[in-house]
Amino acid sequence: MLSEEEKEELKAELVQLEDEITTLRQVLSAKERHLVEIKQKLGMNLMNELKQNFSKSWHDMQTTTAYKKTHETLSHAGQKATAAFSNVGTAISKKFGDMRSHSIGYSIRHSISMPAMRNSPTFKSFEERVETTVTSLKTKVGGVNHSGGSFEEVLSSTAHASAQSTAGGPRQAEEELQC
Repeated sequence: MLSEEEKEELKAELVQLEDEITTLRQVLSAKERHLVEIKQKLGMNLMNELKQNFSKSWHDMQTTTAYKKTHETLSHAGQKATAAFSNVGTAISKKFGDMRSHSIGYSIRHSISMPAMRNSPTFKSFEERVETTVTSLKTKVGGVNHSGGSFEEVLSSTAHASAQSTAGGPRQAEEELQC
């Protein structure tokens, strides 16, 4: 237990500490206001401070060992991924090149100039399917027109129209197709 005298001394010390804290808060507030005034005079604002703090923090982070190791690992992984994608792209390009050199044809004119291809079982099957589809569509749209010709005639006329369209323009080709 404390004596009356000790209690009085502690109360006096408490009052003195509270007064000192109040004074220190006032001094701190005045110094903070002065700091803001100086920063304003120097053209420094909150955004500039944030930028500077961010730049410093970013620099500090980049200099850490963990960041350096992570950066190195990810860089190496990126190089490996780039090489893998490049290899896949090269393989696909090569495959397309092989397909192009072994392909059946790209245009109707090209396919007409290849009689061996037109006599193949695959082409005959395709020709039959197209003829069946065309006949079916003609029936559904406007009845059967027996003057339509075989698939070979249709291909020839289309190739002829295509050749005319490059020579006489698209309007002339449209007129020929309508006949």
